[in-house]
Amino acid sequence: MTHSVTLPAWAFVLIVLFAAVTFASHFLFPSVRWFFRKRAERAIARLNQRLARPIEPFKLARRYDMIQRLIYDPEVSQAIVDYAREHDVPENVAFEKAKSYAREIVPSFSATAYFSFGMRVARFLSNTLYRVRIATFPRQELELLDPEATIIFVMNHRSNMDYVLVTYLVSRAGALSYAVGEWARVWPMSALIRALGAYFIRRRSRGDLYRRVLARYVQMATDGGVTQAMFPEGGLSLNGEVKPPKLGLLNYIVSNYRPGGRDVIFVPVGLNYDRVLEDQFLISADKRGIRRFRPPAMTVVCGIGWHLWQRITRRFDGFGTASVGFGEPLELSLYLKDHPELTGDPTEAVAIELMDRVRAVVPVLATPLIARLILRRSGLSPAELLTEATICLDALHTRDMPLPQRSPSMLVDDTLSRLTERGLIAVTPATITVTDRGQDILTYYANTIAHHFPDENP
Repeated sequence: MTHSVTLPAWAFVLIVLFAAVTFASHFLFPSVRWFFRKRAERAIARLNQRLARPIEPFKLARRYDMIQRLIYDPEVSQAIVDYAREHDVPENVAFEKAKSYAREIVPSFSATAYFSFGMRVARFLSNTLYRVRIATFPRQELELLDPEATIIFVMNHRSNMDYVLVTYLVSRAGALSYAVGEWARVWPMSALIRALGAYFIRRRSRGDLYRRVLARYVQMATDGGVTQAMFPEGGLSLNGEVKPPKLGLLNYIVSNYRPGGRDVIFVPVGLNYDRVLEDQFLISADKRGIRRFRPPAMTVVCGIGWHLWQRITRRFDGFGTASVGFGEPLELSLYLKDHPELTGDPTEAVAIELMDRVRAVVPVLATPLIARLILRRSGLSPAELLTEATICLDALHTRDMPLPQRSPSMLVDDTLSRLTERGLIAVTPATITVTDRGQDILTYYANTIAHHFPDENP
């Protein structure tokens, strides 16, 4: 026992390394994790005191625990059995498939990433690219909402800036959890998006097993009070119009609601922009009839380079106004109580009502309004356009529409200057002419407010 043992140097190094790893994993790492977890819990407790809706325990649960809870859920377990029987595979194979879906869907929320990095980036991008305006905000109705209810913001989808803009505007209320598509499943963006609390969905998946795993995650999050944001249109609008709703995510939530349980309150949100960064890609995709509109890498690089050059030379004046309107909340319990005729599945009726409320608060901005007036009557002069714009704004004002905050003359002059700079129109003292390139783009922007004029043609 006391004899010396001679070892090669490489073996001694390996023994020391294994001993160090064992010591760290059994003694050091748990203590370090406990130390940082306590610090994080204290930081979150201080943060919750400032938020209108504190961060829910469900959202703060460890990702591993959430995945385990999801894949062992009774409904998911039954879906695994059904999948194995239908595809004639062992149940352990089906289980691993469900587990891979759960890993793909479940986020890994980080309050530090969300409220430090995420909020700063959202605020910087929103305020440097646009003049941000809140068009409508029913403060009294929102303040009276049940603090124990789950809040879900339901929005029209105009641009990828929607995520950034709404996250920034509701940052004082709480942390939003978004459903994002396959476009975000690219490293390293995927890790950041997970840390910000978003969960991934496959919009084209039709498998029953996948849908059941996704449904149960959304239902668990809703039952846990997680504040969410969703785009019922299912994707970006290719022609500017507010599209009819798709029922997938809404159905998971509405069908899971039980009277007497935690209430669900939908808050309609209408978004509009003077300029959407992706407008030409969206229009091209609409013409091709294919929703894929990934821009070429060189186009993106050139666009970013041109933008940076404009900033360096101080010629960048922003992309106009980005405006958000918050509509009248829909409390699911009261809505179902007031509509007893909705027997069976009320999802479609709820979705239609929500999209009507979203359309009602989509702001009327300068570019969509001027584009509509120019297309309605060809050959307008700038003076005639100002008259038409003034009449239209006065008529909309009587309907309590969310309108631009500038005077008609400033609105017309600034918008004509921007459209001319983009080569969409040619302006002389006698007439305004739409260029070939401008026809499609002006139509796209005019479509964003077309629902406010149901009895008129563009």
